[in-house]
Amino acid sequence: MIEIKNKVPVKVPVIDGSDLTQLPLQQLLDADKPVVMKGFARNWPLVQAGLESPQAAMRYLEQFYNGSPLVAYIGAPEIDGQFGYSADFSGLNFSSERISLSDFLQHVENNLDEDAPPSFYIGSTTVDACLPGFRAGNDLLSRCESLARFAPLASIWLGNRTLARAHFDKSHNIACSLVGRRRFTLFPPDQVANLYPGPLELSPGGQVVSMVDFRNPDYTRYPNFAEALKVAQVADLEPGDVLFYPALWWHQVEALAPFNVMMNYWWNPSPAFMDTPMHTLLHGILSLRDRPQSEKLAWRALFEYYLFGDAELPRAHLPEHARGALEELDTLSARRLRAQLLQRLNR
Repeated sequence: MIEIKNKVPVKVPVIDGSDLTQLPLQQLLDADKPVVMKGFARNWPLVQAGLESPQAAMRYLEQFYNGSPLVAYIGAPEIDGQFGYSADFSGLNFSSERISLSDFLQHVENNLDEDAPPSFYIGSTTVDACLPGFRAGNDLLSRCESLARFAPLASIWLGNRTLARAHFDKSHNIACSLVGRRRFTLFPPDQVANLYPGPLELSPGGQVVSMVDFRNPDYTRYPNFAEALKVAQVADLEPGDVLFYPALWWHQVEALAPFNVMMNYWWNPSPAFMDTPMHTLLHGILSLRDRPQSEKLAWRALFEYYLFGDAELPRAHLPEHARGALEELDTLSARRLRAQLLQRLNR
């Protein structure tokens, strides 16, 4: 488990979720910060099976499994559960293979009592695709109609003691700790520079991750990480605890028990026709990053005007028929704008 040396970690605010009949989604979104709902999922059947034993939780999961192959990540005992890069950054320090859930669980079960087992991990797997029927008794949506209307992606994560390095997601997240224990270490989005992100093209989980080893931070190489720690928040989750955190918050996730299961819900309230801002970032590298500083400052003013300020301001003085892309987007206008961009990119 990561301990922040010489500093008492700031705990994520906790509310008692055991008596809540409904998930207070709008309250969480308005607060715009991480919140733990203690015991909100405590009565789910999988949570209760896991409290009996890891094996009972495994057998409970297997009764829903439809036989579809899953992707498992496997690391040698030497990585100590920390999936990341090879020493020379030419690749990753683990392998992947397609496997049945039953075989994966057998690997974990065979190593439950080992002090230094191999690392076994299945991440971000769509629940309904491999465990049909599971969510009939283990699901948030029945207690949050406002979340259900966004049709969130429900994913399951399984494994032994593993660590996912600090990264961010583009969507809001509700993480449900179901079996075992987890520790989230979270940072607000403005800490990106102090977390020293790794390569955009190569990453352990498909998303850029922090280069800092939180277990043994190298302050000579990453001196500003000390500033990030000043605003770090820690959430220690027991079985049945639920954590909300907003989109773009950096989070490192440690699974701390010999067998751990988490289910999470990703969603974004933005219309489906909107593109991901990661595409904008990559095109910004192509079109802006290496221009002279004076030009970049001028473009920053334009971006503030057209993108980050009041959307009404750039179009307010124009007649409606002349507003074009400045008008509020809908599915049709978004498709038209995307076609224009593709045409320009392929010039």
